[in-house]
Amino acid sequence: MGVGYLKYCAAGCVGVTLVGGLIFGNELFSYVRTSTGAVRETVRDAVPIEFELQRARDLIDDILPEIHANVRLIAEDEVEIAALENDLVRSSEQLVTDRRLLGQLRSKLDIQNVSYEIGDRNYSRKQLAEQAGLKLARLKDAEMIQSSKQRLLETRQKSLQAAMQMLDRARNRKAELEQKVESLVAQHRLVKAAAIGSRFQVDDSKLSKADQLLSDIQKRVDVSERVLAHDTVSEITIEDVQDEDELLAEIDEHLGTGSSDDVEVATLEAK
Repeated sequence: MGVGYLKYCAAGCVGVTLVGGLIFGNELFSYVRTSTGAVRETVRDAVPIEFELQRARDLIDDILPEIHANVRLIAEDEVEIAALENDLVRSSEQLVTDRRLLGQLRSKLDIQNVSYEIGDRNYSRKQLAEQAGLKLARLKDAEMIQSSKQRLLETRQKSLQAAMQMLDRARNRKAELEQKVESLVAQHRLVKAAAIGSRFQVDDSKLSKADQLLSDIQKRVDVSERVLAHDTVSEITIEDVQDEDELLAEIDEHLGTGSSDDVEVATLEAK
């Protein structure tokens, strides 16, 4: 069952590759690489900024164990270097003593004697010369060892200094990154606050449309009023028509010309 499924998947992949090769030709892998990059970028953009900031904090905190481990190594180096320095001091003092003793033997050999008394023992000249040769060989070996220890001390001191500088740089870098993260957190909070404030904005275009609609309604109402007024004036009914004599009398009375007309009429009749 599993083998068949794997064969099916392999055949599908081969089919997709062949179809893609027929469509895109030699540019297939370029399209695949671009598509993969676009998908990766889209997924990365979809990750919340808060999550990425916390991830940055975690990455910075991950260096703490390494810093502590290096601090311990530096402390161990300091102890070993101190012990090496003390050893060099003791060996230097021993070298001074060995040189003095060798110098004393050399001084005795300047004197031609059959035997030499050194401490509680007597040595022949040959034995004294052999002792001087042994002490010279040991002194040379001790001086060579002392020189190696000195070079080792200098190397360890340089390594310790470089490690301390690297540790200081790591600490400073860690502090800078922590400060940068906190700065980004504060900036992100300001952006979020500005985004929240922008949600309470009013759409001026909608208000403008409402204002225009109210203007159109007002215009229609005004037109309707004028139409109604014209319709009222033009309507004349029979009941509104007065008797002609009454109308003329009312006009004369209103104009105050009734008496003059009577006089004029009377004059015309006399003629």
